[in-house]
Amino acid sequence: MPEAMLREQEGRVAILTINRPDKLNALNQQVRDEALVHLNDIEKDDDIGVVVITGAGEKSFVAGADIGEFEGRSPFDQRHAMRSPRIFDIMSGYPKPVIAMINGFCLGGGCELAMSCDIRVASEKARFGQPEINLGLIPGGGGTQRMPRLVGLGNAMRLVLTGDMIGAAEAKDIGLVDQVFSPEDLREKTLELAAKIASKSPLTLKIAKEAVRAADRLPIEEGIGYERDLFCLAFSTEDKAEGVEAFLNKRPAVWRAR
Repeated sequence: MPEAMLREQEGRVAILTINRPDKLNALNQQVRDEALVHLNDIEKDDDIGVVVITGAGEKSFVAGADIGEFEGRSPFDQRHAMRSPRIFDIMSGYPKPVIAMINGFCLGGGCELAMSCDIRVASEKARFGQPEINLGLIPGGGGTQRMPRLVGLGNAMRLVLTGDMIGAAEAKDIGLVDQVFSPEDLREKTLELAAKIASKSPLTLKIAKEAVRAADRLPIEEGIGYERDLFCLAFSTEDKAEGVEAFLNKRPAVWRAR
């Protein structure tokens, strides 16, 4: 079978491309399995600082789960298929920053995959939605939990309960995506952002991501305390000493990831 996930690298940025354009890059078990292999490898690779994930072709990022896999499954079969580790949870807890480069349909499991990433950059032609309600289902990849945190309860209810699709402009207005570019500029602008992030201290990026992600799970008082602890932890690193010295001497920092 052809590879369901392609990998390339530009500088310190790894680009993972879901490679099922004939199926609008629908998520199937092969995609999930290959994604986990690549992500495990990338996590150990010190030459990679940021991951970008996208879909092959011009039509779709990920148009949802492969519905053909649902046919004939019992609840027990489906529960087994959804066992951990799931790609959505791997993405949200990944130690390196992950950017979704959304080039078309971003529906169902695709929208959930994008929401599990740290930053979402979309084409003006992208379309977003959680259409599971039309199949007699609900989102099962974290959509009912991550979407309200991004767009608010009312917008999340509207999208989940109607199954409607929205365009990139509205998705940006409600906070579902962070930046929108023309299809022609999408890759260049996304990789510019990824390269800028990848130029920072890898160790400090990990600490910063952990601090921001904690806002999803901690009350504000606990979150501020956790941030303070991580801030002080950064003082123990060689990169903090290097960053301060470089700033005071007006020179670029040379990060050591220590």
